[in-house]
Amino acid sequence: VYSIDKTTQGLSNIISKLKNSLQADITQVYVGIGGQSLRTVKNTVSRSLEEESIISLDLVDTLNDENREAPLVDMCVLDVAPQEYKIDNTLHVDPVGVTGQHIVGQYLNIVARNSLKKNLELSFEQAEVKIADLFVAPLALAKAVLTENEMRSGCALVDFGADTILVYKNNILRHLCVLPLGGNNITRDIASLQMEEEDAEKLKLTYGNVLYEEEEGAEAPATCTLEDGRTLELAQLNNIIGARAEEILANVWNQIQLSGYEDKLFSGIVFTGGGSNLKNLETLFRRIS
Repeated sequence: VYSIDKTTQGLSNIISKLKNSLQADITQVYVGIGGQSLRTVKNTVSRSLEEESIISLDLVDTLNDENREAPLVDMCVLDVAPQEYKIDNTLHVDPVGVTGQHIVGQYLNIVARNSLKKNLELSFEQAEVKIADLFVAPLALAKAVLTENEMRSGCALVDFGADTILVYKNNILRHLCVLPLGGNNITRDIASLQMEEEDAEKLKLTYGNVLYEEEEGAEAPATCTLEDGRTLELAQLNNIIGARAEEILANVWNQIQLSGYEDKLFSGIVFTGGGSNLKNLETLFRRIS
């Protein structure tokens, strides 16, 4: 959100249309928060006890609160994914009731620029729309798309629409990042052939093939016809699509490697978002990874 006024106007229009179509009043809304500044930061909080004792829920809550209060420059914590708790020399997912003398809480904080949340809340406030709750959009998507088995055995979710990568293992989020590249970049590349983005998107979804090869023995190159009557060679179109798709997938694989879980994802990779429908996307990713 850069312009509060334009966002407020957009929200008011959406709420008004929803009220009309539902024939009901809308008192509160759930808001998904995303954006380029969204990422994860690791943090640890430790505590030594005077003598060996049972770890209480109060102590774990204190560590969790301390983690949330960790100073961040121009960033705020949107959500926290506790990893494991190290009690003496043993890792535990649920530390309450375990005996020990030293505990280290390991956390994955999902952070974003302060202005992201602030401007979003301000826009809803100006539009006089009450927020019921704020969700980190990629986490909500993961809960909707991934099965519990996939999250437990290890998998990466790649949203080709919102340019987001999430890595799960043992039902715990291990890595989240937003790439400055996605399906929209492919659409814009096609639009550089002097057409509207709407037409470029149609071409991408209708004829897009990231591993396009001209048919052997064809007398003339295969073409498609644009809205304005121009013809475009499919080879030219797919050279653009293939080059950008390869760049995006190389960045995706790099992020999965940076997570440190690339060899632990027994359920593999799940692609979602509009761009994931591109022909041969999976084959190209297998080659890269």
